[in-house]
Amino acid sequence: MSFPGLVGVRVAGAWRSALIFVLAAGLAGCGTKAVNDTYSLSATPLVEGRASTGKQILVPEPTALKALDSDQVVIRLSGSELQFLSKAQWSDRLPKLVQSKLVQAFEDTGKIGGVGKPGQGLAIDYQLITEIRAFEISTEGADTAVVEIFAKILNDRNGTVRVQKAFRATASVKGAGNPAFIKAMDQAFASVSAEIVSWTLGSI
Repeated sequence: MSFPGLVGVRVAGAWRSALIFVLAAGLAGCGTKAVNDTYSLSATPLVEGRASTGKQILVPEPTALKALDSDQVVIRLSGSELQFLSKAQWSDRLPKLVQSKLVQAFEDTGKIGGVGKPGQGLAIDYQLITEIRAFEISTEGADTAVVEIFAKILNDRNGTVRVQKAFRATASVKGAGNPAFIKAMDQAFASVSAEIVSWTLGSI
């Protein structure tokens, strides 16, 4: 970028002062950006269920309302009032994180022929379609983590829905601060994801 009055490396006095001010302001701004603690979700505990080693499952990214379709951690103050947890964020967009953990949970069972995400080239028998309805800390009464995911199993061969069900779990927040909130949500999600995997294995 060129500035009027600049010739080679020589800078007129007024322009030199202005340029130094701009650079100093930019450097100062770099040091004032808030840094959030970043959290992920644990792997789902090993799930028991019927083996379906001849079947392959596709797990698309879950759908979610805008408040949940981000890397922000949701706090519900009342039935209609939401805020984001200060100085905290998920390691990725929440739907993508949930998708990854569900795929991992199916893989860890060793009870299906294959599981993957869209674009991985599997010959799919079923799709697990999910919607994140709640993934939050409720502060109404005692602080409680609430996770609710609606799931449906779609026969990929004929496009019909085989079964569908809502899964919901809660976990009390024990302790104070962001780590306690995240731990409670992690526990609630572990329960929900384990139920979804077990239910799917028993339904395909």
